[in-house]
Amino acid sequence: MANAIRALSMDAVQAANSGHPGMPMGMADVATVLFSDFLKYDPKAPKWADRDRFVLSAGHGSMLIYSLLHLTGYERPTLQDIKDFRQLSSPCAGHPENFKLEGVEATTGPLGQGFAMAVGMAIAERHLNAHFGDDLVDHKTWVIAGDGCLMEAINHEAVGLAGHLQLGRLNVLWDDNGITIDGGTELSTSEDIPARYRASGWHVVSCDGHDFDDIRKALKEAEADPRPSLVACKTVIGYGAPTKQGTSATHGAPLGDEEIAGTRDALGWDHEPFVVPDDVRGAWLALGEKGAVAHEAWNTRLSSHGDKAEFERRMSGALPDGSAMQDYLNGLAKDPPKVATRKASEMALGAITAALPEMVGGSADLTGSNNTKTSSTKPLTKDDYSGRYIYYGIREFGMAAAMNGMALHGGIIPYGGTFLVFTDYCRGAMRLSAIQNTRAIYVMTHDSIGLGEDGPTHQPIEHLQSLRAMPNMQVFRPADAIETAECWALAIKRSEGPSTLALTRQGLPPLRHDVSVNHCEKGAYCIKPAENEKRVVLIATGSEVSLAMDVAAGLEANGVGADVISMPCTELFDAQSDAYKSELLGDSGILRVSIEAGTTFGWERYTGLDGMRFGIDSFGASAPIKDLFEHFGLTADAITPQIMTKLG
Repeated sequence: MANAIRALSMDAVQAANSGHPGMPMGMADVATVLFSDFLKYDPKAPKWADRDRFVLSAGHGSMLIYSLLHLTGYERPTLQDIKDFRQLSSPCAGHPENFKLEGVEATTGPLGQGFAMAVGMAIAERHLNAHFGDDLVDHKTWVIAGDGCLMEAINHEAVGLAGHLQLGRLNVLWDDNGITIDGGTELSTSEDIPARYRASGWHVVSCDGHDFDDIRKALKEAEADPRPSLVACKTVIGYGAPTKQGTSATHGAPLGDEEIAGTRDALGWDHEPFVVPDDVRGAWLALGEKGAVAHEAWNTRLSSHGDKAEFERRMSGALPDGSAMQDYLNGLAKDPPKVATRKASEMALGAITAALPEMVGGSADLTGSNNTKTSSTKPLTKDDYSGRYIYYGIREFGMAAAMNGMALHGGIIPYGGTFLVFTDYCRGAMRLSAIQNTRAIYVMTHDSIGLGEDGPTHQPIEHLQSLRAMPNMQVFRPADAIETAECWALAIKRSEGPSTLALTRQGLPPLRHDVSVNHCEKGAYCIKPAENEKRVVLIATGSEVSLAMDVAAGLEANGVGADVISMPCTELFDAQSDAYKSELLGDSGILRVSIEAGTTFGWERYTGLDGMRFGIDSFGASAPIKDLFEHFGLTADAITPQIMTKLG
């Protein structure tokens, strides 16, 4: 059975003339034992809520999971899909993608992130178990990780978090083959990996990764231990290849016809490419059918469970009926406060977390700055997994990846906070949020030079535009408390991708009272129409919308009509009709002016080349907020005369 994995893997890579055969060949024995004796799954119901989660963190070895899914009876990949490995028509991409194949729990390939997402999945399992009990939620998370996954910096963050929370349902199978692309791991690392894991609160066990009995023994020990487990599986990369096994030559390149022929001889695999004999295929399919029994027993428990409807709602991602957000907005509109949008976010979250029990939040050691904790979200700890607030510590990347894992698991809408400038640390996971279509919400505060004296290391300049450049990421930068609540409503409603809320440290005046519709829904809207003949359209976001209002007042005093456009989400605006865009931005005779306390890069798409762009195209400075805005020319007194001069 293991040799079927090896054969399919080397044949697919050879046919594609591209890929990584070594890891699937080396870990085939471990994977066979895992899928035979330990993993709970039902190929006929890939989305079964109480299935074990299996994450191939070493995503370059994608033919391992494609082979396993095909052999155990998942609808796809078909044999033809595998023959078309890495081709445009095939769901068998170079690295596994969760939206292309059911049974692929997470998109992996950027090393370490699959491992870190699995930590989030394990958190989700324990949290939902605390609310719904063993009858509905009682599964494990299994990971296959390589040396690269364990070297990446995110691994240290993920390991520390999992150990701290004592996630005993998490088991990581380390492909300990001692090889990276460059050669032996001794070229680049000397650390005692088992000791590091033990020091982080993990259980560690080792096995011969080619001895079935030894593998079973190690996996049983891991399964039984109350701590998260690392199983060091000593393997030979490219196992079976007569001249290349155990070398980096098998890592990321086809073996070649001659080596494949020698491998077939060495393994006793006397079959043509892509042929799996009936007895072997039958044994694999029988494994896949075993899960149907456990699945049916679970269905029986679910059918009579008192929380059936709520459990199914949460796992589907559907939001409950109710008017909590509109009620909150109605109350807000009666007396809009002058607050920082980070505070406005906290206020909105108070209503949201009270109404949505699936909201699980946290912060990377900036709770008091990000304002992400509410009265409804008690801490989630190793002693109480029912909590809804995670103290992630200074682990921005690990937090973002864990949020992805929770969202992928289902039943949770995760949100987490740090400073906007530290999206640099989170970015790899945020990109995977966008690729995987996960409903993860990033609460990024201190969104400009408006944070003041902490200076240029903490003042984001290019970050808003860099995040806006990311496909499928919606970036919201609200201008006041009402816009903040509206942006939160849109982020929660969005089930097909992530959202980032960029929020201020400094207080902002209320600009809106009308809450009859969600004006942020179209990405941009006219918050103040021109009073004189319109000659200027001022486009601003966040804290600069109030500045644009002051500029408009100065222009109107000089007889120049100016619309003020609040643009909290460029992505949503870009999706509107051409007619709406033209109506908002005006015709070619109108001077378009953008104002944002960040880089001016990219704003010409809205202002045109003949427009004006006010922003910051250098790094910030350390000073009080008022001094900084004056220094960088972001005041009405500095901007209004320049516009008047441009108008002539």
